[in-house]
Amino acid sequence: MNSQQFFSDRRAVVVLATFCCLLWGSAYPAIKSGYQLFDIAASDVPSKMLFAGYRFLFAGLALLALAVATRRQVFVLNRRNLFSTCLLGLTQTTLQYVFFYVGLAYTTGVKSSILNASTTFFSVLLAHCIYRNDRLNFNKAAGCLIGFSGVLAVNFSEDLLDFHFTLLGEGFVVISMFVLSATSIYGKRLSQTMDSVVLCGYQLAVGGIVLIAAGHFTGGQLSGFTPESTALLAYMVLLSSASYAIWTALLKYNRVGLVAVFNLQIPIFGAVLSAVFLGEQVLEWKNVAALLLVCGGIWLVTRER
Repeated sequence: MNSQQFFSDRRAVVVLATFCCLLWGSAYPAIKSGYQLFDIAASDVPSKMLFAGYRFLFAGLALLALAVATRRQVFVLNRRNLFSTCLLGLTQTTLQYVFFYVGLAYTTGVKSSILNASTTFFSVLLAHCIYRNDRLNFNKAAGCLIGFSGVLAVNFSEDLLDFHFTLLGEGFVVISMFVLSATSIYGKRLSQTMDSVVLCGYQLAVGGIVLIAAGHFTGGQLSGFTPESTALLAYMVLLSSASYAIWTALLKYNRVGLVAVFNLQIPIFGAVLSAVFLGEQVLEWKNVAALLLVCGGIWLVTRER
């Protein structure tokens, strides 16, 4: 079985996409713990960008090292591929995270988690406009809506009744999700002519370098390196490199609408893992209902022929 057959197999898509979302969901408690271990204040956006920059830079370098070890063509890039890869890194990693971190500083965590799910809708709508074989239909629309209701359920609280909207807060979070959706489709196009591991390695490294530069330039500082904090950063590097490489390969060989719907699992995994590792309440009816709704939405989308 070659790479295309493996990554396009429906059962493999479900397992691998769920695994990626599990890793990204684990980033929620990992990031919160990282802020504490590195003494990063909630409003210290420059230091947050610095923290994210080191995470993505080392994740990109790890993927490029893996590509060299497996004898992929890492250093054979023409001018066009080099420009496209740098552009992807600047947008998908740097620009998206700048919008996200600034927005997160001006809104609540509950709202951010819900708004993060909008990336699924943006991806499905953009794919409908770009690809003829990825049109919006009843199953896809119903699956997205049912899955999104699960995201609402897991985040249900008094904050949901607050409809206050600001450009720097909720607006920037939505913009970051649109940037992520659009650049994922752009990355899918690039992956047709480049190895997905090499592409992902370069874009993460480029985006990480720019985030580090931006964090330093705006006064960010990263201190508190201990064995515990270093181990946490190493885990975040591994989860980023593995999840982004697998996700890029899934997008390369499958329709965007099929893969994007799995993003709805990230807030669910994030809530459950935050409860496990941060001591929050997990055994609540809303978490069970959210999981069932998200699984139902994914089932509707993936049952398409």
